[in-house]
Amino acid sequence: MLTDQQLLRIPGPTPIPPSVQRAMSQPMIGHRGQETKELLKKIKPKLKPIFGTEQDVAIITGSGTAGLEAAVVNTVSTGDEVLVIATGAFGERFVKITDAYQIKTHHYDVEWGEAVTPGAIKEYLTKYPAIKAVFATFCETSTGVLNPVQELAQVVHSHSDALFIVDGVSCIGGVECKMDEWGIDLLVTGSQKAMMLPAGLTFIAASDRAWKTIEQNEQPSFYLDLKKYRDNLEKDSTPFTPALSLLLGLEQVLTLMNEEGLEQIHERHRLMMEMTRAAFRALDIPLLTSDDAASPTVTAVKPADFETEALRNVLKEEFSLAVAGGQQHMKNEIFRIGHMGYCSPADVLQTISLVEISLRKIGKDIELGKGTQAAQEIYLG
Repeated sequence: MLTDQQLLRIPGPTPIPPSVQRAMSQPMIGHRGQETKELLKKIKPKLKPIFGTEQDVAIITGSGTAGLEAAVVNTVSTGDEVLVIATGAFGERFVKITDAYQIKTHHYDVEWGEAVTPGAIKEYLTKYPAIKAVFATFCETSTGVLNPVQELAQVVHSHSDALFIVDGVSCIGGVECKMDEWGIDLLVTGSQKAMMLPAGLTFIAASDRAWKTIEQNEQPSFYLDLKKYRDNLEKDSTPFTPALSLLLGLEQVLTLMNEEGLEQIHERHRLMMEMTRAAFRALDIPLLTSDDAASPTVTAVKPADFETEALRNVLKEEFSLAVAGGQQHMKNEIFRIGHMGYCSPADVLQTISLVEISLRKIGKDIELGKGTQAAQEIYLG
């Protein structure tokens, strides 16, 4: 086995394109120099279409969780009421953040593997009219669910004055997003998923409506104060030392995305999702989510008759292929395959083929090639 080979098919961090690796290896530049100003000037307009916004997108050096905390601390204060829609582990992370700031948090919990129903949120907002913000997860990484954020935004704005704030960490860059048109007030993503970079950057865009709230919000913040990032970005700068190597890589990522085209990127992700789901159906192995709720960036598989950890161990030990396990109460119940960012249908076919061999290795009676053939047929249309 090639000990330095790594086939990364987890839902983040994801593989890095070679040209992006090379871009990040460029000589270091001064973060207050003209080179960095020019770099940010080139990056700013190219980020907007990925979010579907005319607003500038703030770039913060930090993980996606830093972005989620920034979304909370800039829009609501201690004692305010908010609603968190939790469809899995990362919806629950919003709750942990709001609890840390002693914000009065209403929970709307959805069974893991299911998407939220917008109509149910309408009833909740009517019941609790003091809610100032609604937090939701676009793609719930822990379950492979894609929530209907467009419909949720309509419900929130039709039945309350609350801001609609979305965690898009594991799908922005891989799925269609029209932040302005849909009415998302604040949208967060991270660098290490569909954005094809290492972990270390979080991106945040806010609507005009959200900025009015941010300007009036009295919750203290220092490093995560979005006003500082907005004001500095207007001058093609950052309030604090940025992760310069990641910014150099980001410029190349945006070049690659422009070359492929957003519509084609979204179609590629949907195709990989359909190939993956067809493969497991052909192998008679259950999926966690319905087709309607499935995310184009990650697929969760819920087998009934074999140990997920046994499969993951064979994949890792024999093929250096990493797929993710479940989280929290689903730790040993599901495994998750990431197909986002620097990933192609060829990678999906390789993954399914190696999964089939590994299933046989752990004693699962399957017909070799059946899942791969199903994925091939989806590709051929």
